[in-house]
Amino acid sequence: MSEKKPLILLSNDDGVTAPGILALAGALAEVADLIIAAPDRERSAAAHSISLDRPLRVEQVAANTWSIDGTPVDCVYLALHHLVPRKPDLCLSGINNGFNLGSDVFYSGTVGAALEGALRGVPGIAFSLERQSPQDFTHAAAFAVSLVREIFSRGPGAIEEETMLNVNLPAGPVRGVRPTRLGRRIYRDQVAVRKDLRGKEYYWIGGPEDKGPDLPDADCTAIAEGLVSVTALGLDLTHEPTQKRMAAWWSDSRMQRP
Repeated sequence: MSEKKPLILLSNDDGVTAPGILALAGALAEVADLIIAAPDRERSAAAHSISLDRPLRVEQVAANTWSIDGTPVDCVYLALHHLVPRKPDLCLSGINNGFNLGSDVFYSGTVGAALEGALRGVPGIAFSLERQSPQDFTHAAAFAVSLVREIFSRGPGAIEEETMLNVNLPAGPVRGVRPTRLGRRIYRDQVAVRKDLRGKEYYWIGGPEDKGPDLPDADCTAIAEGLVSVTALGLDLTHEPTQKRMAAWWSDSRMQRP
């Protein structure tokens, strides 16, 4: 590992042996030094969860590659504080097998890993590819390399502090790229009630995606038009309009009484 090359930390939520992270690592090998720290199994929808109630087991499975029995956030946290030889220049997550659009970002372990990087002062990028069968990550990995090269060419500050990029790619060749905002990915919410062999009820939650119109500049719209969507996400979730309206609440005499 050379001090001259940039250092990239790779993680995901599909597991350390997932084809997406292997494709990403293979494509980036000439661009930067790599450290891979990823879950030992699929941890989809782990969001930003971190394991504070149990120890973590870590196994080095290859050169500069660690398998961790925790969440994607566990992997990034542990790597940044213990495994990396120096502070990485980027924290990349993916390539996820399936989109992470709109409200998916609040549930996604792929996004959670990149967000943990941003939280720790390392610019993060999450990559997700439209699910298909058979899956081919080649063009997604090539786009990741081109984006990373662009970021490195622009120097420090290309991605602002406490910010990450959420990148979604349609299946097939890249036809264009659009900077986007989070859209409204709608699911048919449902709870399926079933019974096991002993007659006890159990539940499956979550339903399939519902198609619907979205904002013209949204990530879902870009994907529907066959474009790559790149959305900048910040760590500050404060909703300024509501924050300002609330200021008047405490000027109301009723709110002054205990």
